[in-house]
Amino acid sequence: MGRVIGVLVLGLGGVAILLTLGIWQMQRLAWKEAILAEITARIAAAPVALPAAPDPEVDRYLPVALDGRFDPAFVRVLVSQKGIGAGYRIIAALETAAGRRVLVDRGVIPVAATMPAATADDLRVIGNLHWPDERDGFTPENDLAGNLWFARDVTALAAHLGAEPVLVIAREITPPEAAITPLPVGIGNIPNDHLSYAITWFSLAIVWLGMTLFLLWRIRRRLG
Repeated sequence: MGRVIGVLVLGLGGVAILLTLGIWQMQRLAWKEAILAEITARIAAAPVALPAAPDPEVDRYLPVALDGRFDPAFVRVLVSQKGIGAGYRIIAALETAAGRRVLVDRGVIPVAATMPAATADDLRVIGNLHWPDERDGFTPENDLAGNLWFARDVTALAAHLGAEPVLVIAREITPPEAAITPLPVGIGNIPNDHLSYAITWFSLAIVWLGMTLFLLWRIRRRLG
């Protein structure tokens, strides 16, 4: 009898813990979905003027509108798009009508494409402020001689192109630039794995319960 009680305590306790972890992940899922919905709404909001001193936390994803001209110098950042393949993000400094120089992620060109010359005309850029965190211990060092970068490091890009450490991810450039396709900021790269974690915990709870019932069945058979 004592063995049966021990198995019940262990089995039900384990199931309770696993169910608690699954419920906690479902709560985290609701929290994360609310954050993603807020970010999505912020990204799509009406653009405003560029703040005097943008803050990486407060102003992340802020929609802005800029008028100015691109500097002829640019940086290529290697990127891979699902279903499309490899390409280069083109990042350049935009000198605004107010005399500021800010970084603009103009969009993507295919790896095999030739970079078109920058127009000398005035442009309007509508996009979102962003400070991507793309560099980790596995990211290769940038090839400055070959103008090939492997991450959008805003501080390094600003120093290299002589601009403020402010990056605008273009979603619309008027007039449009030939051969460059804007790649707007979105929530696709923000991880949200809480549902899969919840399913894992709930599945383990079912397995644990099944093992407990099986063990109790075997004990009962031995006791006759």
